[in-house]
Amino acid sequence: MAFDKSMVIFFLIFMAFCRGVSMAAVYQVGDSAGWTSMGQVDYQEWAASKNLHVGDTLVFNYNSQFHNVKQVTQQGLQSCNATSPIATYTNGYDTVTLEKLGHFYFICGYPGHCQAGQQIDILVSSPTSSLSPSPSTDQTAEPSAASSLYFSYNLCWTLGVLLAFCLSGFAY
Repeated sequence: MAFDKSMVIFFLIFMAFCRGVSMAAVYQVGDSAGWTSMGQVDYQEWAASKNLHVGDTLVFNYNSQFHNVKQVTQQGLQSCNATSPIATYTNGYDTVTLEKLGHFYFICGYPGHCQAGQQIDILVSSPTSSLSPSPSTDQTAEPSAASSLYFSYNLCWTLGVLLAFCLSGFAY
């Protein structure tokens, strides 16, 4: 009986750990103001106040008649140049999943909007380290870290189900 009780406690702790591994957050860029050039939001301050991790999602909410979202390089951000974007989003409610560590740069491609402050530098950091990752300006150079997070979650779930079967007596 004591063995079964300790196995149940182990299972609950194991599943709680696995649940923590799989947590990802969703952030609306600019909070309630959204993605705008009206000067209501300091996007650099907004980004600095967030602790973003691999697997988190950014939501860009904006009026698509007046704005768009262009993912650019660091140089594109610094020069407000949207002519060679990494990605372009135009539907007004765009989601971007952060799939690796490092910097992600976004600007509005409409004339004058980036210069007016509609730009953001997102830093994705590791949840297990207090040290900042080395900056990366090439968002296509390395494989997605989100896939390893997905694998970890599925492995935890599979092992948890297997353990549940063992505890319930089906594996005798």
